[in-house]
Amino acid sequence: MNKQVLIAGGGIGGLAAAIAAVRADWDVRLFERATQFSEVGAGIQLGPNVVRRLQAWGLQRPLQKVVASPTALRACSAVSGRELGRLPLGADMVHRYGASYVTIHRADLHQLLLQALQDLPAVHLNLSQTVTSYAEQDGVITIRTSSDKLIEGDALIGADGVRSAVRAQMLGDGPPRVTGHLAYRAMVHQAQLPKRLRTSEVTAWLGPQLHAIQYPVRRGELQNLVVIVQGPPPDDLDHWDHSANLPDLLQHLKGTCSYLQDLIQHVPDAGGEWRLWPVADRVPVSSSGQMAQGLVALLGDAAHPMRPYLAQGAGMAIEDAAELQSALSMHDLDVSLRLRRYALNRWQRNARVQERSLRNGRIFHATGVMRWGRDLSLRALGGRIMDVPWLYEGSL
Repeated sequence: MNKQVLIAGGGIGGLAAAIAAVRADWDVRLFERATQFSEVGAGIQLGPNVVRRLQAWGLQRPLQKVVASPTALRACSAVSGRELGRLPLGADMVHRYGASYVTIHRADLHQLLLQALQDLPAVHLNLSQTVTSYAEQDGVITIRTSSDKLIEGDALIGADGVRSAVRAQMLGDGPPRVTGHLAYRAMVHQAQLPKRLRTSEVTAWLGPQLHAIQYPVRRGELQNLVVIVQGPPPDDLDHWDHSANLPDLLQHLKGTCSYLQDLIQHVPDAGGEWRLWPVADRVPVSSSGQMAQGLVALLGDAAHPMRPYLAQGAGMAIEDAAELQSALSMHDLDVSLRLRRYALNRWQRNARVQERSLRNGRIFHATGVMRWGRDLSLRALGGRIMDVPWLYEGSL
């Protein structure tokens, strides 16, 4: 009889954990608080380190049907509009790292993972159910759900996001920290944009105390836009409205180049709507005990929420799940040892990505002499400093 893993959270991390568990011959009971499985209209960049994991799960064909394949990663000045550096993607990435660099609509990735699980007899997906607490005794983990049900299993995976209830009980380290960075996000139809504003590349527009990212998703039919600025967060992070005001965003962008301002202003005309999200994170992971204790492990944002300046939030959740599969497959070990092995093999890499994301944020938003040095380095070295071999190869 297969062991049973309980998973809190049905986002990308939770679904990836469920795929990993099934492939390790475990039964899955997943609990998602929403009334239906869905994701917000945002884009995700998937480096070759992540694409290789999806390929290993047999998802290459459905992935190729929905992604865009950008031709290059560019860094440009948000003030002058000049290109500062360029890293070719496409075949170059496949040659160096064994997989492509792709961009995808968050909802498309979520649906791809969900379809891989549906109709599997070993998987039970439960909607409108939140894991509120757990107890561990005699080799059994028991969760309590928001409907006051008690459910037993052999392991619990907390994949319930940046404000994880599982983490709160396991570590008791309080809420995530407010970063002072705000993300304006929009998704538009490329065909409804003027041709000069459409793109087949990933472009990072770097400015003082702000940056913007644009790239294609969904086979190039849509363009994802993110502008991150520095400013105070909303007063009530749990209940505030995510609607954003275009004049407020344009005020942040005063002094930036005409191309970027034109692109931002065309969002409503191209079927888009600006939404606002405060960026939250935690200090980098400092030990394996912060990712697993006893029969409980954390995965994705519940374990290591990070700033989006390395484009690896979803990627690290999928890498976590791939490592979880390896650990759960060690059938000669006690479950607690398997989860400990998972945490030991993941925490240092996650910490490095968190730290690099923090560093990139300082570089992206640089002012004064640091900004001048950044631009000079990019113009001189270009793709050599934009490439991240340790990340894309999957090493520490």
